[in-house]
This record gives sequence, structure tokens and C-alpha cells, in this order.
Amino acid sequence: MSMKSEAERREPGNEQAIANLYASMRTELNQIYSKITELEMEVSEHSLVVNAIQPLDPSRKCYRMIGGVLVERTIKEVLPAVQRNKEGIEEVIGRLNEALERKKKDIAEFEAKYKIRMKKSDNDVKDESSKKEGNAQGVLVGPAGAVES
Repeated sequence: MSMKSEAERREPGNEQAIANLYASMRTELNQIYSKITELEMEVSEHSLVVNAIQPLDPSRKCYRMIGGVLVERTIKEVLPAVQRNKEGIEEVIGRLNEALERKKKDIAEFEAKYKIRMKKSDNDVKDESSKKEGNAQGVLVGPAGAVES
């Protein structure tokens, strides 16, 4: 028995296998996009909480959800934890963005290697033609109620 390298084992044999592998790569890319979006929403929520409780008295009571349990703490205890969580989420987003770029590069190389082109659906073609028409039309309007002297 001969040992195949990782690349040879992953090398698709026919067009259907190539299409399936390409589809799975695109799915992974979309999953990374989704996770980044989800985490960006969490960072936004953390920022709202930090901005809301920062100006308040540090000894004031506040409630925090930890593992599905609501616990009573003080702002002095909760604020640093929320800020640390936010920083941790931002780090994860950074790593996911790096993974996203690597995946985009892998997909581009795969597309070039197998000469893959995406077909445009009828909707995409209509959207592009309407965009072209939209670029030729349009009126620039100043702010409402503006009076020129």
C-alpha cells in the first residue's frame, strides 16, 4: 500500500466531486461570514452595556447573566468583566477575519485551478441592468428647508 499525501487524498476525481468540494468551501466561507456578523452584534451589545453602566455609581447593584443564571453584582464587579469579554470577542473576530481571508484565497486558487466560473441567475442579470439604468438617472437634492441667499 502506498501512502497518499493530504493533497492527493483531497484531490477530486471528477466534475461532480469538484463541484461538491467547491460547494463545501463556499459553505464554510458563508459560515465564517455568519459567525463574524454574530460576534460583531455581541460586541455592539457589550459596548451598549459598557456605555450604559460606566457613568453610574460603582456601588450600584446590577444584574448579570452567567451561564443562564441571573446573578446580582455591583457595577464595580461587572464592568471589568464585560470589558474583558468584549475584548475577547474582538480578538476572536480578528482571528475569524484572518481565517476568512485564507478561505477566500483557497477558493480563488481552487477556482483558478479548475477554471470555475459562477453562472449569473436571471435575477442577477436584471439587478445589474437596473443598476446601470439607475446610474444614468438621479437628482441631487440639498437638505430639506435649506434656503439659498
